[in-house]
Amino acid sequence: MSEESTSYGAENITVLEGLEAVRKRPGMYIGSTGPAGLHHLVYEVVDNSVDEAMAGYCTTIEVILHPDGSAEVHDDGRGIPVGEHPQYEGMSAAEVVLTVLHAGGKFGGGGYKVSGGLHGVGVSVVNALSTRVELEIDRDGKHHFMDFADGGQVQTKLEVRGDAPDDRTGTSVRFWPDGTIFEETEFRAQTLLDRLQMMAFLNRGLRIRFQDLRNEDPHDDADDEGWIEFHYEGGIIDFVRHVNQTKEPLFAKVGYYEVEEEDQEVEIAFQWNTGFNTDGLHSFANGITTGEGGMHETGFRSALTRTVNAYGHAKNLLKESETLSGDDVREGLTAIISVRLAEPQFEGQTKGKLGNVSVRSMVEKATNEKLAEWLEENPAEGKLIVNKAIAAQRAREAARAARDTIRNKTALDGAGMPEKLKDCSSKDPRERELFIVEGDSAGGSAIQARDPRTMAILPIRGKILNVERARIDKMLKNNEVQTLTQAIGAGIAEEFDIDKIRYHKIILLADADVDGSHIRTLLLTFFFRQMRELVENNHVYIAQPPLYSTTVGKEKMYLKDDREKDAFLEDNPNHKKDFQRLKGLGEMQWQELAETTMNPGQRTLLQVSVEQAAIADEVFSTLMGEDVARRKHFIQTNAKDVRFLDI
Repeated sequence: MSEESTSYGAENITVLEGLEAVRKRPGMYIGSTGPAGLHHLVYEVVDNSVDEAMAGYCTTIEVILHPDGSAEVHDDGRGIPVGEHPQYEGMSAAEVVLTVLHAGGKFGGGGYKVSGGLHGVGVSVVNALSTRVELEIDRDGKHHFMDFADGGQVQTKLEVRGDAPDDRTGTSVRFWPDGTIFEETEFRAQTLLDRLQMMAFLNRGLRIRFQDLRNEDPHDDADDEGWIEFHYEGGIIDFVRHVNQTKEPLFAKVGYYEVEEEDQEVEIAFQWNTGFNTDGLHSFANGITTGEGGMHETGFRSALTRTVNAYGHAKNLLKESETLSGDDVREGLTAIISVRLAEPQFEGQTKGKLGNVSVRSMVEKATNEKLAEWLEENPAEGKLIVNKAIAAQRAREAARAARDTIRNKTALDGAGMPEKLKDCSSKDPRERELFIVEGDSAGGSAIQARDPRTMAILPIRGKILNVERARIDKMLKNNEVQTLTQAIGAGIAEEFDIDKIRYHKIILLADADVDGSHIRTLLLTFFFRQMRELVENNHVYIAQPPLYSTTVGKEKMYLKDDREKDAFLEDNPNHKKDFQRLKGLGEMQWQELAETTMNPGQRTLLQVSVEQAAIADEVFSTLMGEDVARRKHFIQTNAKDVRFLDI
């Protein structure tokens, strides 16, 4: 990029507005007060350190989880400015950053040329939602300290506490989340590790270290001192290899190119695998996941399709009359697109979509030129890519015939709904719920237990097809896939239309055993791969039938799992009654099923969401792929944290 801004003092901290509403409406600022919002606090602090790294001033970030429930983020950047802020008499710039919403070096003050935090609310929100925050700054040869309590109230004004050790610079923020705001305040290490690893991939050469001091047993990947370190000199090339490690690469090489312009730059890494998915494209802008795509993805997609077609025709791999579609070309592709620009235009607070038109032109031009060069320089790989796309095209044509068969069958059947579906009477999709139930026996109980006005029941027999290992043409011939597609009513794969879904809640109801878990995973894989917008728009849920029941006095109590049972015993140490482990859904009385699992006033549903598509891609490939050892390791590592279902 062009010359970097080196000015970063108190005058660079620009103030937009105050902090008042954060504690009253935390969801507006961090998305939720559940696990996702809790972990977002760590990301806000880490993102500030990453901004320092993108500006060229930070090489190492450390994240530490302490036994007292606090989280600490430490970096070796320039340190937050400590001088008095020109707009706030008597307040240091550091105090302004920690207590005023939208205050920082990213809002036109010249502190950063590129930053992910344009719409971010920053560390001030972390302060507002914490019972205590400690800030330490090493800058100008001095070690500074300041702390806050009860949602941002200053306890100690910024003061010098000696010299900075070894004349170092940097910032350390330690915070204790407020238990009166968050549903729970226990951080999940793996959730943080996934995000930290992704940030290390996107910032080539940046070293990110993580330490969990809460547990005596160190993480499998930790060193002798309990540190886990992410450091990738290959950057997004290593990212592609990581995402593809659970798949079979079509060829060993990972392609890469980068282009730099005055106010923006792009780097792209790519590799095809032998799989059949077309959703392996993951994009980022200034280190932020753009899950809804945007101009950078649009530019890449169009240029990719055009370039591969041109190469196929030039090398006589394609007939003159043949044209590959975008889905044909992208089948099995894993690609990382990372752009950085001075003035990103994100759509919405979630920064889900990038709107800069200039980025589309840059990425499209770069891909037209650089990908064409790469294909010419790698003819063996180029031939494999084109041949795979041709095979995908033939499968797509077979799938079209299979779809026509389904449509014709539907037309002949009249209503077009599966025979097994027991539909509800409401016509409003917003209040309609579809319970996908394992087995006919459980389906019968669920039909009796439901509210027939709003709840539809669809029993499925056995385990559906593993769509991770099947092309769309094979998929469409599977009876259970056909049944699910007809019931939901919005099509499948590239034809899926979220506006046509017949139910706004799709609820998976399966036994709490190994077979039930497998069926849930197969269904989740199907929805993520073939109806992804269902998951992205928060329409997929998992029902939580209880594992135990016990009697307290004359009242029967139901306990969801071992964690809830242990908590009950802790609260009721004198409880002498036996705990009955409940049988499978098909053996539960329908009244019991209604009371514990289906009644909206009493049930517990887990909402399935996708925070990071690249991580979700890896998770589903691990669970449903061929690598048994990796699948076993993943399950052992994550089994204890099943309550965190943000994929």
